[in-house]
Amino acid sequence: MDYGEGDAITKHDWTQWLDERAAAGLTRRLRVAASPQGPRMRVDGRERLAFCSNDYLGLANDPRLAAAMREGIDRYGVGAGSAHLINGHFESHQRLEDELASWLDVDAARLFSTGYMANLGVVGALVGRGDTVIADRLNHASLIDAVQLSGARLSRYRHNDLADLEARLERARGERMILTDGVFSMDGDVAPLAELVELAERFDAWLVIDEAHAFGVLGAQGRGSFEAAGLVPGERVLRVGTLGKAFGTAGAFVAGAAEPLAVLLQRARTYLFTTAQPPAVAEASRAALAIVRDEGWRRDHLADLVSVFREGVAGIEGLERMPSSTPIQPLKVGEADRALAMAERLDAAGLLVPAIRPPTVPEGGARLRITFSAAHERADLDNLLSALRKCTNVWWPTRGFL
Repeated sequence: MDYGEGDAITKHDWTQWLDERAAAGLTRRLRVAASPQGPRMRVDGRERLAFCSNDYLGLANDPRLAAAMREGIDRYGVGAGSAHLINGHFESHQRLEDELASWLDVDAARLFSTGYMANLGVVGALVGRGDTVIADRLNHASLIDAVQLSGARLSRYRHNDLADLEARLERARGERMILTDGVFSMDGDVAPLAELVELAERFDAWLVIDEAHAFGVLGAQGRGSFEAAGLVPGERVLRVGTLGKAFGTAGAFVAGAAEPLAVLLQRARTYLFTTAQPPAVAEASRAALAIVRDEGWRRDHLADLVSVFREGVAGIEGLERMPSSTPIQPLKVGEADRALAMAERLDAAGLLVPAIRPPTVPEGGARLRITFSAAHERADLDNLLSALRKCTNVWWPTRGFL
């Protein structure tokens, strides 16, 4: 989710712009990892306990996925070499698409190279000029960009506000599309799916749900928001899933009814005009899907960690829990400099917890974004809670104690 970077800047203004961001505590920087993804990582030359990954089921370094990828390389080589519709669509891609569709009990699934590209592709293929997309204000940046690139009119409703959504649907022109995250990446809360389905049916609108943070995590078999809500998706529902989060691999997919998936094959520019993902990655994703489906204990363990964390953090002054029951557990702290100071204090204690600041979140909404993995142990959680209690009263050079 991104609230916008402001007005365009010329190269003559870059130095001033960068200086202003630094002064406001908004500079972003890269960290360099030198170990596999997991709770314990070597980052920037130091050992850290990480609470920032989207590797929700702890599969990114699972040896079964590594073995499947090695076997895929032995059989198919490394690169796909071409777009899917030329000669880059391998058996492993087709099998993964078929298995995803079967798992979700839909007609078809279509693979994309990234979740960002999947969102751009599905929106651009189904709507265009003269149509209206009504989107939640806290949607991921890729969904916002998808509408802008499609040429459709963008109408943004207040977060999870069904009355505002309904009013905008009534005013909408052309083809209508409701666009939302299933689980919101910065807040961790869940979209009101049953009500969204009802509105989509009543207004004959497309319902496109980005389930990047839901697939693998929600539902008894990890099938996402619909399974968790006890709902069955209709013909006008399309779901976008990523394979780089709970699945631990890379890439993305769109799943739904046969006809709109056939349209994507013909019209989705981010599918048509890019090289397919390596076929060996698809083999690793097939192995991940079997684990996601069969090893429900991973989701049970995640739920236990979240429950214990929310209870443990409730009494820590200066940290505001947000209404999330998912592995995304943000703690709102207010100002960007306070969030950054607290993150640095945690980092000094060996814990990697990112400070999320504007423009990714609204002004005054800076937070520590904590995410859990099934690979975390209870001792890791105890370590985190202890460090949080110690970091709330931190010294900030320009303001004193915060």
